[in-house]
Amino acid sequence: MDMRFIAVLLAAGAAFAQTDARPAFEAAFIKANTSGSGGSSSNGTKGQVVMTNMSLRRLIERAYNVKPFQVISPEWTEGVRFDITAKYPENTKQADRPAMLRTLLEDRFKLATHGEQKELPGYALVVAKGGLKIKPVEPTAGGTGVNSNNGAVTLEVTAISMPDVADILARQLGATVVDRTDATGKYSFVLHWTLDDSNGAPSDGGAAEFAAVQEAIGTLGLHLQATKVPVQMVVVDHVERVPTEN
Repeated sequence: MDMRFIAVLLAAGAAFAQTDARPAFEAAFIKANTSGSGGSSSNGTKGQVVMTNMSLRRLIERAYNVKPFQVISPEWTEGVRFDITAKYPENTKQADRPAMLRTLLEDRFKLATHGEQKELPGYALVVAKGGLKIKPVEPTAGGTGVNSNNGAVTLEVTAISMPDVADILARQLGATVVDRTDATGKYSFVLHWTLDDSNGAPSDGGAAEFAAVQEAIGTLGLHLQATKVPVQMVVVDHVERVPTEN
C-alpha cells in the first residue's frame, strides 16, 4: 500500500481521536465520607471544585445535569458518599463541567448508563385567568436564592426567564414542570410560603407543599396545571461502589 496513503489514514485517525476526547478534570482526588452526616455541599473556587459528603446518586445527577427523579439507579447509590476535590483545566467553560464529572464517574466508578424517555405526571406552568401580574425587567446577570427555615420558605429570583422559573418549581416539587406561559423576557420577584400542617407543625411536603407553592405563584398571575409530560431519564446500567485509587 502507498505509504503516503497510510500517513493520511493515520493523520485522520489522530484528528478524530482529538475531536472525540471527553472533557476531563486535570486532576481529581476522591475519598469515601463515612461521617454519617446527611448534609452535603459543593463549593467552587478559582480553578477547582470541592464536593463534600456527596452521594453517588447525587454525583450522577450533577454529571448529567438532571433532577433527582430523572435518575434510575440502585438504591445503595444514595447511601455511599464521597468527598471530591477536582481541578479544572485552564479556561474551562461552565458548560463542560458536568461532562468532566461524567468522565470522572466513568473512569473511576465504571459508570455506564443509557437514556430512556417516559411520559410522567407533571405540571405545565401557565398564565392564570387574571393575566400575568409581573413585568419583564432589564436583562442582567440572573440569580436565584432559596431559603428554608422551620417550614418557612423564601424564593428570590433576579432576571430569569419563565423556563428557568419552571425549572426552579420543578426542583422544589420534585416533579417535571414545563413552561407554557408564552411569556418572553426576564423576571424578578420574591415569593414566600409556609409548609405547615393543620396542627401548625412543619409539613413533610407532597400535597401540602404543592398547595403552598400554587398559592404563592398565584400572586404573580401564574398557575400549575396537571398534565403528562415527556421526561428524559438516565438509567444506570452499571456503577462500582468503590472507585479506583487516586
